[in-house]
Amino acid sequence: MRILIAEDEVTSRLLLVKSLESFGHEVVVTEDGLQAQAALQEQDAPHLIILDRMMPGMDGIDVCAWLRQQPWGQIRYVLMLTALDKEDDIVEGLNAGANDYLAKPLRRNELEARVRVGERVLELQEQLAQRVADLEAALLQVKTLHGLLPICSYCKKIRDDKNYWTQVEGYIEEHANVSFSHGICPDCYTSIVEPQLRELEKQAGQGGSDDDTVIG
Repeated sequence: MRILIAEDEVTSRLLLVKSLESFGHEVVVTEDGLQAQAALQEQDAPHLIILDRMMPGMDGIDVCAWLRQQPWGQIRYVLMLTALDKEDDIVEGLNAGANDYLAKPLRRNELEARVRVGERVLELQEQLAQRVADLEAALLQVKTLHGLLPICSYCKKIRDDKNYWTQVEGYIEEHANVSFSHGICPDCYTSIVEPQLRELEKQAGQGGSDDDTVIG
């Protein structure tokens, strides 16, 4: 993973770079907040950032606060470095938008562990963003019905965009990505099906009587 660091103190910066490179990371080095701000605006800027709390000019708090105001700033993971052992300073960094903090002097194992946490968080964010993109793409493919549909008052056929008349279910299947399972509602069963059944039973009864007469 590419990691951007902003550290003005030479020895701390070299130790940080060497440690991160030994973990297998590529390091983008900046020496103060202004350089970090400029580097973060590059198209291929790293998503994991380590900022020193105390730097001349634009410090880590300022950079972090600026970053979170950017449209893309919420998909960056920020570790704040501090030599201050005061709770208020840690809280200030977190309130500015830092995800986590590291106290100086740095401990190699702790640095590696906290960077690994940042990697996992960024991976989860990327997976979530991909799922959202897939969902949006799927929604774009869903056909929807909208507007006024010309329908025949007698046969209930619908006139489509090409001025052809088609059955309601055929039109909906084409435009709404659904299929129909046909059945009979209670009203139609009472008004249509039952009279037909009675008529069939009547015809069957009449047919049976004629056959008896012929056989006899």
